Amino acid sequence: MKHALTFTAIAEAVTGLGLLIVPSLVGQLLLGEPFTGVAIPVARVAGIAILALAIACWPGPPLVGMLIYSALVTLYFSYLGFAGGFTGVLLWPAVALHVVLTILLGRAWLAAKARQ
Repeated sequence: MKHALTFTAIAEAVTGLGLLIVPSLVGQLLLGEPFTGVAIPVARVAGIAILALAIACWPGPPLVGMLIYSALVTLYFSYLGFAGGFTGVLLWPAVALHVVLTILLGRAWLAAKARQ
């Protein structure tokens, strides 16, 4: 089972990185249509989530996967807000929420490391 989980984590990490780096190509290859417009940032957030899931499934604490997800979503949403492309009324509250979650998860991860 460990080998299957490791293989799956690697496959999902590759998919997540693909969605982050070339979302339109992944859309074309998986669904037959390239992602355009608002689908691109949505695909990138999905890529971050899939990458974090892969990290959480890798041997080690799942906390690291959630920490990476929250930190990367904070950075990406902040980028979207500053770049001015896609900004809804809940973008900055979502950034603030993820900043707080990243801090809390980071503290929990450091505390867990200190107990080891």
